[in-house]
Amino acid sequence: MRQGNVTERKAGPPEVGVSVIIFALAPSPNPSQNAKTRRDELWLPLVRRVREPYKGMWALPGGDVQAGRSLESSAYDALESTTNLRPGYLEQLYTFGDPDRSGSGLPMVSIVYWALIGSAEADDLRDGDNVRWFAESALPDLAFDHSVIVRYALDRLRSKMSYPDVASKLVGPRFTLRRLHDVYEAIAGRTFDLGNFRRKMLASGQLEETGEKLVEGRHRPAAVYRYTSEVMTAGSEVWRPWGSQFKPPADHGRSERGAAGDDVLSALTTD
Repeated sequence: MRQGNVTERKAGPPEVGVSVIIFALAPSPNPSQNAKTRRDELWLPLVRRVREPYKGMWALPGGDVQAGRSLESSAYDALESTTNLRPGYLEQLYTFGDPDRSGSGLPMVSIVYWALIGSAEADDLRDGDNVRWFAESALPDLAFDHSVIVRYALDRLRSKMSYPDVASKLVGPRFTLRRLHDVYEAIAGRTFDLGNFRRKMLASGQLEETGEKLVEGRHRPAAVYRYTSEVMTAGSEVWRPWGSQFKPPADHGRSERGAAGDDVLSALTTD
């Protein structure tokens, strides 16, 4: 903690910390009575703050940058200390440093990391001490500018939703077309026709059958697919940190998905 009175601290260099946003896939908290319209949703863990500023409000997991530790290591430490999660990778998303973001007028910079994980990695999305999982559609008011950070991450995710690397992080290496459809709907935040999705994906040349079958609920056994090795290799070349060429939303309203996400949806929903 930097020493000095408030005036001196406002004039000094900013405090630097890390924040982490984790998306996992799980059933919606308000499932429809009609099973045909039920869909999964993106969830993320939040931590209730125990000190000022914003004491008692929910925030993304985070912490200070530790001396002798890399930024990524500091992000992992902050995540593990609050959620016990340690995903296989973290990507640097963006650096947020608006002068008013701290709520106290003190300069504060947050380097944000993020990851996508399957629900199994999240231990069935169990809540912990001072930690709770929230559906993206039911987020509480967040401390600092964390609502802006969440929307920024969602925009970037939706702009990359057609990349196999993105879907496979949530659905796993093997999946049915129905399950892949659920992932696309969760990322898009809307529903679209399963039959049309199935036709488009099979015609894309991205998938191959594994020869396995899987029973899903009361449906007949469904074929299990995976992305081809060629598609996954190409996808890994574009799944990288998005960096400063993207600007975060300037306002605090819900932002719309990017043009790239719209293009993907158009391709999947057009006959």
